[in-house]
Amino acid sequence: MTRLRVLTLNVENLEGDDRRTKAINQEIRRIAPDLISLQEVVTTSDRNQLDELLAGTELHGTHQADAMSYRPPYSDHYGGTAVASRWPHTMLEVLDMRVAGAADVPWCTVAVSVPIPDEGDVLFIATTAAWRLDAEAVREQQAIALTDLDARHRQILPTIIAGDFNATPEAASIRYLRGVQSLRGRSVQYHDAWEIAGEGPGYTWTTVNPNTQKVVDAVVRQPARHQRIDYVFIGSWHKHPKAHCQVRSAAVAFDQPLDGIWASDHYGVVVDVDLGVDDATDR
Repeated sequence: MTRLRVLTLNVENLEGDDRRTKAINQEIRRIAPDLISLQEVVTTSDRNQLDELLAGTELHGTHQADAMSYRPPYSDHYGGTAVASRWPHTMLEVLDMRVAGAADVPWCTVAVSVPIPDEGDVLFIATTAAWRLDAEAVREQQAIALTDLDARHRQILPTIIAGDFNATPEAASIRYLRGVQSLRGRSVQYHDAWEIAGEGPGYTWTTVNPNTQKVVDAVVRQPARHQRIDYVFIGSWHKHPKAHCQVRSAAVAFDQPLDGIWASDHYGVVVDVDLGVDDATDR
């Protein structure tokens, strides 16, 4: 059995204070995750934000642009999805998440296979869903596409999915992933790490954060917003009967200013899991 630390964070592209990227890097080094899902990471001919975020960590990173022959519209400004891992990973698939009603979403879903020493390969998926408040129907489509992606590349070890889902736990897309609601006659079940081991509401998008307040003022246009919309999901026994990935802790990260700098308009989520194959002879 191996203890893994998983981190997800929407880094809010290059908006605002240019010192944010360095502050995020410093906190990543302190947290010392083994697997990271990063959203809204900007990679252009002039700047590679992923390299800056991972500098000095010895983590292996891949941006969606590294595996695509084209760039979705708006990605130069709003960035894309990236993964990082303690061990060199293999790119499996990049899934373009643009569907009708979400043509302005440049963030793809990235699936990689990560070799965990003494355990085997784990499928790690980093994702971002449609952001508009009225786009839950789109997020439902994206959730189904996400679970189809898992099915195409599933390993013996439980799949780990992390990212910014832009939906609260009671939303249909999240209820579907949690196994408490079907969509289009289909059902799945993943463990929501916060539901298992988190304490308190676990808000990751809240107007307590001044960076979030600016976005809420522009998009929501209400004085306050407190939501949990960033998640780490773990594949369940139903699809991984010979292995386990038990959630030991879940906490909010980047929820305080770092040397006076708020890292992003999102807080991150950091989760510790114990992962392993139940019987080594079944690998």
